[in-house]
Amino acid sequence: MKKRTLTALILSALAAGQIISLSAHAATKQLNVWEDIKKSVGIQDAVKDFEQKYDVKVNVQEMPYAQQLEKLRLDGPAGIGPDVLVIPNDQLGGAVVQGLLTPLNLDKEKIDAFTPASINAFRLDNTLYGVPKAVETLVLIYNKDLIDKPLQSLPEWLDYSKKQREQSKYGLLAKFDQIYYSWGAIGPMGGYLFGKNDKGGYNPKDIGLNKPGAVEAVTFLKKFYSEGAFPSGILGDNGLNAIDSLFTEKKAAAVINGPWAFQPYEAAGINYGVVPLPNLPDGKPMSSFLGVKGYVVSTWSKDKQLAQQFLEFINQPQYVKTRYIATREIPAQKAMIDDPMIKNDEKASAVAVQAARATAMPGIPEMGEVWGPANAALELSLTGKQEPQAALDAAARQIHMQVEAMQASNQ
Repeated sequence: MKKRTLTALILSALAAGQIISLSAHAATKQLNVWEDIKKSVGIQDAVKDFEQKYDVKVNVQEMPYAQQLEKLRLDGPAGIGPDVLVIPNDQLGGAVVQGLLTPLNLDKEKIDAFTPASINAFRLDNTLYGVPKAVETLVLIYNKDLIDKPLQSLPEWLDYSKKQREQSKYGLLAKFDQIYYSWGAIGPMGGYLFGKNDKGGYNPKDIGLNKPGAVEAVTFLKKFYSEGAFPSGILGDNGLNAIDSLFTEKKAAAVINGPWAFQPYEAAGINYGVVPLPNLPDGKPMSSFLGVKGYVVSTWSKDKQLAQQFLEFINQPQYVKTRYIATREIPAQKAMIDDPMIKNDEKASAVAVQAARATAMPGIPEMGEVWGPANAALELSLTGKQEPQAALDAAARQIHMQVEAMQASNQ
């Protein structure tokens, strides 16, 4: 009898313990995180430490970052979406308009840790929606076997390129007939895409693509074409392929391209170096468009405060360094630009320095109306088919009309 009683007590105690264990497990908080493909290794240490500190289970799933918002539109309302996801900054405007993201409230100290351009890439009308994860931008890539050291200014590259063409060789090649590549001159010389509104955001009705500074910049870039520094084949849709081919065939001394070209150039056996973009005729450094990947919080997150704590936690310096070592994506923190790990890496340092000079692409939906008219105007201008002022005036008018039509259809 005593045995049975003792057994019953033990079983009862075990059952109670199991119930307590199950209850504790059920009480454990969950956080769902979508990370970019092959990039979750960069945050695994931070995730482990976050789980321990906050007694939370973080479920990390990888998927292409440019497609995450599209999936969120379906999964969010269904209750199976993420709390935290990764998006490119140029998708921010559309995401905010559609109500997909939650505003963040970061301390000034945490905001100031990032380069201004990278953190501003996730602001819309002075409201912050994301924390920068990594940056990429255009740089100058040169063949060390063809030129000892890169030239300092764009006018120097123009003169050098003209002399190279006389010997059936090529100097610097760039897709200046596209706004993505020519912005580096247009922005610092006084042009702009959209003016600002009274909230500090963009005013899509104020188009600055045809301002005097923009016209001056395009007039200068035209010299690369009119004075014979560029081959005719680098215009239009096939221009980038032509540039890559000439560089990998060791016929061109330098190109303006992005970090995505490093691996293909390395595979082609090019002994290349990387530096920030050269200076403009007035001595100012060329700018560029800044591409920023950032972490954002879903509108449908069940614990938005915990999600923001996660963003802040994984962006502490020690975890940012770990992420860089694992993924080689250039971080957006100011301190990392001067960190020996990046400073002593020629490629990473060039991207980091140029990223600090770059301008975030406007994240408003109206930016989609800029590319076509701007690129058409540049091609007409640079090939001499139209004067830069006339071509840019026409582009500004067309963008304005398309923006008005877009806004009217959304009302």
